[in-house]
Amino acid sequence: MKKGHLIGRAILFALAAVFAIGFLLPTVLTVTNSFMTQSEIDANYGMVLESARPGGSTYVGDSVNLKFIPDRVSFSQYETVLFRSPEYLLKFWNSIILVIPIVIAQVGIAAFASYSFTRYQGKLKNVLFFSYIILMLMPYQVTVVPNFLVADWVGILNTRWAIIFPGAFAPFSVFLLTKFMRRIPASLIEAAKLDGANEWQVFSKICLPQCRSALYSIAILVFIDYWNMVELPIILLPDAATQPLSVYLATINAGEVGIAFAVAVIYMIPPLLLFLHGEEALVEGIMHSGSVKG
Repeated sequence: MKKGHLIGRAILFALAAVFAIGFLLPTVLTVTNSFMTQSEIDANYGMVLESARPGGSTYVGDSVNLKFIPDRVSFSQYETVLFRSPEYLLKFWNSIILVIPIVIAQVGIAAFASYSFTRYQGKLKNVLFFSYIILMLMPYQVTVVPNFLVADWVGILNTRWAIIFPGAFAPFSVFLLTKFMRRIPASLIEAAKLDGANEWQVFSKICLPQCRSALYSIAILVFIDYWNMVELPIILLPDAATQPLSVYLATINAGEVGIAFAVAVIYMIPPLLLFLHGEEALVEGIMHSGSVKG
């Protein structure tokens, strides 16, 4: 039995290693290829050619040779992106300007809403919370047209507010944080009330410190989600000057494959650093949020 158990664990470990390597290969390929020269990229992947057919589609002219180690390390792609083409950095800062306010606003609104759902009982609260769950389960593509119509009616279409306002009131954070707040023992809150604490003190000094890991994990998830958004900026921000880097990555000239690799690496750095910094809080927040039924 013990030998069979070890064999089973070895097989599971091997499968997990294969899947992990498969998931990591595209990222490793992107990073290493960003240090290749343009001539080496053309030699390995073939020239990317423009099709003569209507629509201007592109295709790879020669066979592709995946290569992970460059013959000669070159920083020319990063030099072009960081110093010679300010347009790339402009798109990067567009992403920052869009995502950071959404993260701060969504986490702040979720904290107040979750406290209300946790502290107060009643049929209206249950109906409202159920509505939040329904909205969370709906694909975001369903709300694109209503968001466009509302933004046009309010007069914020083609401005950053058309992205920030819907993002600030997204229901996912409220749902996740409410599930976490319900873990806080009622006796702890009642003891604070007996000591003379008002609702604001209970919220700020009891609930928020208890939810620190959940708040951090929600901030990470929201940041990654909106950092990678593409459809909403395309529809709500028709002006290319205000679009984020996630949209711009798909519009890089077909002949600048090396530049695309360098921009992709720069694009991955903020969410990767944020994840590595808060990995423990992210795991703890998700684990505890899902461990208690609402």
